[in-house]
Amino acid sequence: MRWALVKVCLAVTTMVVIAFAVPLGLVIKEMARDRAFSNAEREAAVVVPALSITTDRDQLERVVASAGSDDGMAVHLPASDGRAAVDLGRRRASETDIAAVRRLGRASTAEVPGGSALLQPVALSLGTVVIEVFVPESEVSNGVATAWAVLAAVGAALVVGSVAVADRLGVRMVQPARRLVEGAHELGEGKLGARVPEEGPNELRLAAVAFNSMADQVVQLLANERELAADLSHRLRTPLTVLRLNAASLGDSPAAEQTRTAVAQLEREVDTIIRTAREAKPQTAAAGPGAGCDAAEVVRERMAFWSALAEDEGRKVRLAGVDRPVRIPVARADLVAALDALLGNVFRHTAEGTAFAVDVHNAEDAVIVLVSDAGPGIRDPRAAMARGRGSGAAGSTGLGLDIVRRLAESTGGDVRIGSSVLGGTEVRIWIQLDGRERAPLGRGHRGTVRRRRRGTRTR
Repeated sequence: MRWALVKVCLAVTTMVVIAFAVPLGLVIKEMARDRAFSNAEREAAVVVPALSITTDRDQLERVVASAGSDDGMAVHLPASDGRAAVDLGRRRASETDIAAVRRLGRASTAEVPGGSALLQPVALSLGTVVIEVFVPESEVSNGVATAWAVLAAVGAALVVGSVAVADRLGVRMVQPARRLVEGAHELGEGKLGARVPEEGPNELRLAAVAFNSMADQVVQLLANERELAADLSHRLRTPLTVLRLNAASLGDSPAAEQTRTAVAQLEREVDTIIRTAREAKPQTAAAGPGAGCDAAEVVRERMAFWSALAEDEGRKVRLAGVDRPVRIPVARADLVAALDALLGNVFRHTAEGTAFAVDVHNAEDAVIVLVSDAGPGIRDPRAAMARGRGSGAAGSTGLGLDIVRRLAESTGGDVRIGSSVLGGTEVRIWIQLDGRERAPLGRGHRGTVRRRRRGTRTR
């Protein structure tokens, strides 16, 4: 497409240049010829006053010598009163041409060796005098070659410039189309985070907008389908719990033992369904414009949701680092799920009245989200992370920390569990912004995090 556009532009520009340059070159040649003969007419006009005053040969020769240069002028006097015709200066025109001008009484040009001759008739009392002015071929074409060279250079520059402009226009059109094709291939390969920049010509920009909207809808539909499968499976856990309790009261008969075994197996199958639906979640990290979210906005929204429950339980809540937008390459739904998992753990595993805090730290190459509480803490963080991978105790799906871990690792980051300044657990989510392997959290980052946490507020 790009080279086709360049070829078309080259052909059109070349035709336009030829259409204008050729007639202009001919006009320049004709103007040079007119200029040469105009000069010859002015030279002939210098002799006319002398001819009206005298016809003396010696005087006319001096006038001709002063008016013409390099024997370029001649005066042809007619025969009269018994005197023969006289030619003053060097004659180049033929007798036939001179006689024709004298007979017709109007100026004419004649081709002579080395150029042309202007024959100008002057009517006097003794007859018609013909003034001959020689116009060399070099004077007729003087400046024409230079003008043609300039026209050729300008035409070539126009052609080269048009090709360069066509190439840039072609790139501007081809690159968005190429990115759209690449995005479609990535989406077809299952990379649901594929997006294309919404730029280029209006038609391609609209196509990019439609593609990004379609990709967002596909991601949302798949997410809804997975959530529906997990939610439907999760609803079965309540009646299963009732069955397990009833089975426990059946005694020690073989039928009761078989019932308890069947209920336990059914619980494991339900947990497997929930875990599989969650783990099937594709990586939806941003691959271009249109993906990603504002972490500060999401944190504010989820904290507003959980604050109602915190107020009922008498928990103090602290929030920091969400005053400015913080863009991260993570889908909004993924970040919402991760925050809900962590905040839900705080409410489930700490006593009522336990304070907690959420800090967002925007570093140069990463965003750090800290969820801290004042609870009893986690004795074995490594085991807690292992449980998050699905190897938890009976009755637990082990999804909370696994959701958080996969979100961080999808960007090249990680999750760490440690002790918080509140005295309990601190879960640190490191979200890498450029997709590279994360750098260790140095003292500068830790200091910044501490300073930001000292600036938290209670609400």
